[in-house]
Amino acid sequence: MKEKVAEIERLMAPMLDCMQARHLHAVLLACLCEAQSFTDEEGECGDDFVEAFLSAKRLEGCSERSIGYYASTLRGFTETVGKRIGSVNTDDIRDYLANYQRQSGASNVTVDNIRRIISSFFSWLEVEDYIYKSPAKRIKKIRATRPVKPVYSDEMLEVLRDSCCEIRDLAMIDLLASAGIRVGELVKLNRADIDLGSRECIVHGKGSKERKAYFDARAKVHLQAYLESRHDGNPALFVSLNKPHARLEISGVETRLRKLGKELDLPRVYPHKFRRTLATKAIDKGMPIEQVQVLLGHSKIDTTLCYAMVDQENVKQSHRKYIG
Repeated sequence: MKEKVAEIERLMAPMLDCMQARHLHAVLLACLCEAQSFTDEEGECGDDFVEAFLSAKRLEGCSERSIGYYASTLRGFTETVGKRIGSVNTDDIRDYLANYQRQSGASNVTVDNIRRIISSFFSWLEVEDYIYKSPAKRIKKIRATRPVKPVYSDEMLEVLRDSCCEIRDLAMIDLLASAGIRVGELVKLNRADIDLGSRECIVHGKGSKERKAYFDARAKVHLQAYLESRHDGNPALFVSLNKPHARLEISGVETRLRKLGKELDLPRVYPHKFRRTLATKAIDKGMPIEQVQVLLGHSKIDTTLCYAMVDQENVKQSHRKYIG
């Protein structure tokens, strides 16, 4: 059917101006492509379109973790709505989101994440000419109150360091605290990625993007001591303590930190808190937000602002300095 539309547009092109050509394209899609695409035997819920969308996201470099989240969200949506994709309207999406929140008790943040995925799916269908217009366009962002998330104080970091009985754990905490990398990036690091001389490392971030991350002198000392204590041949930077010394996984890092926190009676010790702490300290000490964005590997500066909660006392001092 797409070929027929293209052929009609080619034949009509000499007789139409740009505005008329765009109008013809929209009419052909609405009258022909949409009707054809969704009367075929592709299944009640359009699983083929979901799979095609997921394949497109893989090509864009999305992680398998994100792909899995997209897949479960979209399949839950399509199965619940129970319509062919081309028949889904704006009210169907609104009703689904409202019912999901009522039944699950999910927060506004969670429901808005679901809205964004559904919107992205239908926008992709529109761009690919599978539908005429996305029914999710009129659904606005769901507002949510974002609580101020906690960070580690200097005292808490020192207590954590002092409690480490293994040089590996000490090196791991120092690297998380000074480089501000994601836990998923930490476990992907290899020994070859670390340059102790210049105190930097090559990080493989989201979407297969590489960037440089930097660590402080304390992290360098403890990383060097940890590497010198190793006698295994695993190229991974952080490995399990027991043989066969396999690469440490995200769950292993989380479990280790949670255990340390429990032993010290510290509230919620987890990897991402180090990243938020670094961002907050950097901004409080005057680092330009654009540099913090690069440091953390964020593609959008709004994400950086969400991570970093600027100290109110610093705001007060800046007001007196710049305003009077």
